[in-house]
Amino acid sequence: MDKTDLRNDMYIKTPNVHSTAFIADGAKVIGDVILNKNSSIWYNTVVRADINSIVIGERSNIQDNSVIHLENDQGVIVGNDVTVGHNVILHGCKVGDGVLVGMGAVIMNGVDIGKGSVIAAGAVIKQNMVIPKHSLVVGVPGKIVKEHSIEVYDQNVKWAEKYVKLANIHRQHNQ
Repeated sequence: MDKTDLRNDMYIKTPNVHSTAFIADGAKVIGDVILNKNSSIWYNTVVRADINSIVIGERSNIQDNSVIHLENDQGVIVGNDVTVGHNVILHGCKVGDGVLVGMGAVIMNGVDIGKGSVIAAGAVIKQNMVIPKHSLVVGVPGKIVKEHSIEVYDQNVKWAEKYVKLANIHRQHNQ
């Protein structure tokens, strides 16, 4: 059967949300989505996996007003300890562990972002770009401008840890 045939509700699945994951009020998590341990989806974000799958790794956070969607043959995989800033679009791409995606960035189909990289705010990463680990990518279109040290990866992981704590605070106030 063709996955592009949206009349076939066989491809509309129920999200698999770990008991420690946080989904903020107003966020929409739809379809074949896996939210792993201590991941968080923030206010008014849309995670829509109606024609493929989306996996959000442990301790990763997708901040307010972001959109995650996919291509027919390309799902979305967000690794562990990833921070995705406000108003980001992730579309049919892979985001490695410990990546920081700045506010308003757009990541297109087929992009593969290596571990510990930083995507600058407002950057547009063109289709099928492969970004090596520990890279800094800036601009429109996105260009790799330097390689980071391991300390940047460690800092990115600390940002993700902060959002685990913040999600627990929001969860307590929304009960």
